[in-house]
Amino acid sequence: MEWEWFKTALGPLKDLLAFLNAEAKTNDVHKKQVIRELRNNLNIFHNGFLNQVSQDVLIDLLQNECYKDALKNNFKFRKLKPGKIEPYHIHDERNRRYQGWDAERMMDKIDEKIEELKNIKKMHSGSVSTVKNNISLMLSNLFFRMKLLADFIQSKHK
Repeated sequence: MEWEWFKTALGPLKDLLAFLNAEAKTNDVHKKQVIRELRNNLNIFHNGFLNQVSQDVLIDLLQNECYKDALKNNFKFRKLKPGKIEPYHIHDERNRRYQGWDAERMMDKIDEKIEELKNIKKMHSGSVSTVKNNISLMLSNLFFRMKLLADFIQSKHK
């Protein structure tokens, strides 16, 4: 799998993972689960990069169950971070289009992409190796959305 897109985010990712680990220490069960899931998915990308994991394995490991559970229980995603994504939250130029979005809308978009990737894999006998979709771009977009959400949650600004 082509991992060039990931190299630019490797340094800041370690700080984000440490922050999410600390942030997950809360009494709000759904908030804790959603943050842990975000952290774990970012870790999957990090370890996938280090070990040159295939796209199929990466897609299998990505999770969105906690998001779906929080949604079923009417969790208010603004508890992750109130407010909207502002220009100072955005560290990767490719994420400018998400300016003005809130945590709920970002989580919904992340969930949508994980579901889409898993469904594409199922439609093609359990492998994305022969699909016409640009899976590398889809994974890259998913990673940078998750990173933006983590940057947004970490931000001291409201």
